[in-house]
Amino acid sequence: MITTPTPSMLRALPAEHRQRLMHMAREVSFPEGTRLFEEGDRADRFWIIRTGTVELDMRVPGRRPAVIESLRHNELVGWSWLFTPHVWHLGAEATTPVRAYEFDATTVRTMCREDAALGNAVAQWVGDVLAHRLRSARTRLLDLYAPYGAGSSV
Repeated sequence: MITTPTPSMLRALPAEHRQRLMHMAREVSFPEGTRLFEEGDRADRFWIIRTGTVELDMRVPGRRPAVIESLRHNELVGWSWLFTPHVWHLGAEATTPVRAYEFDATTVRTMCREDAALGNAVAQWVGDVLAHRLRSARTRLLDLYAPYGAGSSV
């Protein structure tokens, strides 16, 4: 399973933008086994993990969902909230008890539209996370279902 950390908000956003976002964060917790979201559902929030582990998974017809990546401290859970049609492309489950900061997607998108610098920084950060997740999904699915795995040429 791929566990390379995704770009964190702490490294990706300038301090002033981080502070604006954190001002609107809500502290939440999820017990182990909680589904945060399902593929195809409306993406109306996102989280930054404080403690615990969340696994991202993808539906595979005729099989159990494939775990794509495990997320931990300071990592972003959810990117679909930023891009229309605002529908989750993966599923997510807390595999340990999780404490996180939760953000309302509509509020953050409004802030990004009203402040171009903030919007640019958030779009760059989430875009970097998205690129990382796509690479992880490709590699993981090749490992699971390709005849010889991902191989060394990927």
